[in-house]
This record gives sequence, C-alpha cells and structure tokens, in this order.
Amino acid sequence: MAAAEEEACQPDSSSPSSPSVEEGGESWSTMLPELLNDILGRVEASEDQWPLRQNVVASACVCKNWREVTREIVKASPASGKITFPSSLKQPGPRNLPNQCLIKRNKKNSTFYLYLALTPSFTDMGKFLFAARRYRHGAHIEYIISLDADDLSQGSNAYVGKLSSDFLGTNFTIFDSQPPHSGAKPASSRASRRFASKQISPQVPAGNFEVGQVSYKFNLLKSRGPRRMICSIKCPFPEEKVDGKHLDDAMMKVAANAASGHTVLKNKAPRWHEHLQCWCLNFHGRVTVASVKNFQLCASVDPSQPGGKGDEETVVLQFGKVGDDTFTMDYRQPLSAFLAFAICLTSFGTKLACE
Repeated sequence: MAAAEEEACQPDSSSPSSPSVEEGGESWSTMLPELLNDILGRVEASEDQWPLRQNVVASACVCKNWREVTREIVKASPASGKITFPSSLKQPGPRNLPNQCLIKRNKKNSTFYLYLALTPSFTDMGKFLFAARRYRHGAHIEYIISLDADDLSQGSNAYVGKLSSDFLGTNFTIFDSQPPHSGAKPASSRASRRFASKQISPQVPAGNFEVGQVSYKFNLLKSRGPRRMICSIKCPFPEEKVDGKHLDDAMMKVAANAASGHTVLKNKAPRWHEHLQCWCLNFHGRVTVASVKNFQLCASVDPSQPGGKGDEETVVLQFGKVGDDTFTMDYRQPLSAFLAFAICLTSFGTKLACE
C-alpha cells in the first residue's frame, strides 16, 4: 500500500505531454526580453496600490531573470514613491500626493506600529511597514525600529535603525542601519556596533549612521501654543534630484538644501481660532483630535547655507491624533517612510520644558 502511494506521487515520465520541472522553469527564464519587459511593465503600472501590488512582488519571485527585470522597472520611476520591496521604505515618498499611513500605539509594552493605509478608514489596519519599541537606558530613551513586529532588538536581522534622545527628551538623533551615501562613517561609541540587516541591503554591512536630528524648542515664557520643532535630515533623493528636469518648483526648493547635504524642516505655524479658542491647522480631515503632538512640517531655509531656499506652504510630513492610540502620518518627498516614522516617534512622550 505504501509503495502504491509513493508511486502515485511520482510524475508519469512515460507521458510525452508532461514537461519536467526543469523544462517548465527554463521556459519562464528564457522568455523573450521584450515580451518579459512588456508583461512586467503592465503589472507595475496597473497594480499601483496594495494589496494588488503584491502581484509585482510575486513576479519578482518567479526566477532570477524576472527578479532583475522587475527591480529595474520598479527602480525606473522613483518619483512615484510606490512601496514595493523593503528597500522602498528608505526611498523618497511620492512627489505629488502623499503616502497616507497610520501609527498604532500599544501603551502596555511601549510599542508603535506603522501601517500603510489601504482605505480612508482610521480603523483598518492596512499593510504593516515598521514597528518600534521604546527602551530606557538610564536617563536616555531609545526607539528601536524593525521590519518585524515580533523581533524588536538591535541584534535582529530585521533591525533598520533607531532613534535616540537626550535626558530631557527634547533633542533626538536618527540612526540608519545602512550608510546614507558612499563613504559614510558609522557613529562612534556603542552606537557603531554592526548588525546584520539583510532585508534592506544585504550587500552593505549594517551599522548605525546618523541621518538626522530633531529638536524641540524650549518654551521659557510658558506661552500658549503648540510645540515648536526643527529637523535637519539627510534625505534619500532620487538620481534626478538636482538636474531640475523632473522636479516641480516646490521640490526644487527642497532639493536646493538636500543637494548641500541636509534638508531643514520646521513645523508650520498654526493660527489662533477665536471662535474655537484654540490653535488650528488644516489637516484636510486627516486629524480629528486636538493634541499637542499634532504637527505639520515644511521645508525651511537653512541658515548655515547661503542662498538656501525654503517652501513654507508645501507640507512634506503631517502627523496627528485620530483616536486614543491611533495617529495618522502622511509623508511625501523628500522624506522616506523610515525618516517620517522616526520624526513622528519624537512627538510621543511628555516635554514639560516645551509646552
């Protein structure tokens, strides 16, 4: 009986109409390049949002040839800001309409989860992108950011970076596990330990490279109003960042600072609403609960760079509360999902000297 079952599991090698596994696999990999590019190009163009975008990822899993062609097609349109592979999370967001995300907070274990919103609803989970956990090291706070919601350690293969604060919780440094550019040196001291971060770029050894700073200004006079913050970020711009041929006017102003090494972002000043008796910003329906954590960031003039330009009307990142433990995060170029998430994490926690 066992022998009969084993025989039934074997393919009928005597049948000429049954191709071998090797023949089938070879037929996929030897498809005409023109036809393969056309097929994968159509898939990339049609499946522009998750969950349908999983078909693009599935195409890259067919064989090595398909994977290389898929990666080249996806890479050809960096301005789209589409999230496809894990490496997309450290590439600039969309140029025009922002990527809309949700941050879910778990107060019990000090963990934060970032999801790409798939519907306008604030209750849908969406597609998981990142998780972060807050740790206390003496008087300092660190947020470990990971691709794995269940493995939030700095020694994990899923580790992608971290956020570190000073003892007052008003100055933060963002560290990337991968170098932001060739020749970048990892941070000195204990932060420079190298870890395996295979999901983002297996060819580059992981470490801790400083890619940004976020500072909250002291409110010495205790005047009423929201927090004031400033960010200096090393943004991952696409290859056409400085030629001006593919960037609109707003992004050219941001690129002027990015080309010099840093992009400076400041929170947009709110307006006092006499009728509501509160400070207000127009979040276009994406924020529903008043909170000192809510903010909008715009490109600003870098005082250290002569002739620097800014655009105080174009919001590149907005963050706000929509529930007890639910927040929205909308970002666009020049920020990546990783940088935007790290900046938003700085807003959590009490900052008595800034409020």
